[in-house]
Amino acid sequence: MAKLLYGFSMSLDGFLAGPGGDMSWLTPYLGPDPVVDNLIPRIGSLLVGRRTFGGDDPHRGGEGEGKAFGGGWEGPQFVLTHRAADPVPGVTFVGNLPDAVEAAKAAAGDKYVNVLGADVARQCLEAGLLDEILAMPVPVLLGDGVRIFAHPGGTTVPLELMAPNWYRVLR
Repeated sequence: MAKLLYGFSMSLDGFLAGPGGDMSWLTPYLGPDPVVDNLIPRIGSLLVGRRTFGGDDPHRGGEGEGKAFGGGWEGPQFVLTHRAADPVPGVTFVGNLPDAVEAAKAAAGDKYVNVLGADVARQCLEAGLLDEILAMPVPVLLGDGVRIFAHPGGTTVPLELMAPNWYRVLR
């Protein structure tokens, strides 16, 4: 059965994106990465937040622009949104988290559902649906922007180290 994985690149000070969702900070660090290369074939579907789906692209201006993992992955995508959207091939827009997770898991089979977007990941974590976290630190400090998990006054979430930078969420 599919597991929900929140895999992300992050600055060393804990930001996924710069102010306003700017992803240009990541562009100089894109390139061959054995962790990502090994992960991609293990992803069966994506669960994406609406802001992430329509947001900035670190591959802007290149042949990978607008494609998952810069074109390194293809498959079904499920976008969690409360706003109507124009149809996009390969993308299903879903209005609530339980239905989005159910559809993404069904499409993923025995592979991972890769969660993209800080808010969707937070919602999955709070709902007890997130299974694993893969944090890929990038050697840069952004100082401001979109945090990995923004939950002021939130609860402590215990994790178990499975491999370097790869954690199981303990419930």
